[in-house]
Amino acid sequence: MYQKAFLALVKAGLREQEARLSPFGKVDYEKVMLLAEEQSVVGLVTAGLEHVVDVKVPQEWVLQFVGLALQLEQRNDAMSKFTAVAVDKMRKYGLNPLLVKGQGIGQCYERPQWRASGDIDFFFSWEDYPKAVEFFTSWSGNVVQNSRYTKSFGVLMEPWFIEVHGTLRSTLSSRQVREIDAVQKDTFDNKKFRVWKNGDTEIYLPEANNDLIFVFTHFVRHFYKERVCIRQLCDWCRLLWTYRKDIDGKLLEGRLRRAGLLDEWRAFAAVAVGYLGMPIEFMPLYDEKDNQNEKLRKQGEQIVRIIMEGSTGSKVKDTWRIAKVFPWHTIQFLPSIFFHLNWLKVKERVFGR
Repeated sequence: MYQKAFLALVKAGLREQEARLSPFGKVDYEKVMLLAEEQSVVGLVTAGLEHVVDVKVPQEWVLQFVGLALQLEQRNDAMSKFTAVAVDKMRKYGLNPLLVKGQGIGQCYERPQWRASGDIDFFFSWEDYPKAVEFFTSWSGNVVQNSRYTKSFGVLMEPWFIEVHGTLRSTLSSRQVREIDAVQKDTFDNKKFRVWKNGDTEIYLPEANNDLIFVFTHFVRHFYKERVCIRQLCDWCRLLWTYRKDIDGKLLEGRLRRAGLLDEWRAFAAVAVGYLGMPIEFMPLYDEKDNQNEKLRKQGEQIVRIIMEGSTGSKVKDTWRIAKVFPWHTIQFLPSIFFHLNWLKVKERVFGR
């Protein structure tokens, strides 16, 4: 029952709405805290505890959660200051970075400072990427090259780890790579950006419709190949909610169809609506008919179970669990899941970009 209490608190923190814990009996707050840390949503659960209306949460647990949330605030403040410094340095070097994932998505939350932060992710156009390699090599000298195909590398600048991206390719399939590349081209060629005012520094993020593709394909890749956590789904929900008036449903549907990910979208939408409180009227490509669809309900239930249980430690067993949710796509993605292979990657390796 503690897992249901946990989800109720995440939902309350995500939507800043009332939470009721009495249906779950005596809540094991120690297990809730461990799960919140595993799923990187300590801040959301802490916010959710503030909205509990039917039971008295023990004060010692409230204080422990608040203490962790205040640590998140301190880390996020320091990270934001470093990010502003890094962006200013890059601009003086002639680079035009976009901030993606973590901090950028964090600005969509009611309490950005309570979102768990990880790495700092900068995204560059194909043309700027080689210059970004030069910049970080000269600045840090501690560059870890990761992938020629995905054009990405890591930089350790204590206490921060910076990930630098020349693409945001998912690598699950060639169809997805082509669509993500097209969205990247649209983003940089047409300067489709939004702005986060971070102190005195304006930091650019991808425009919402394009960022939606980057965010969704990123966590779907994690779902198939590694593991996905509740925070990634919460990020997706907050992006959808914050920019609900700007999302172009027809554009989104076309992109998902070309990428072959419409089934995944609808199944994860069932999770967002059924477990995270996303208002159905603001969930694109999902409506009341879908919400009553038994297949989608079961898929959502299976996805939540996989997320909450985490990895089994066996790639074969994890893939088998996912295959029960998306059997045909799991078969299609097997070369990538086990061998990091898709045909577009092979083509570029052999013939160049």
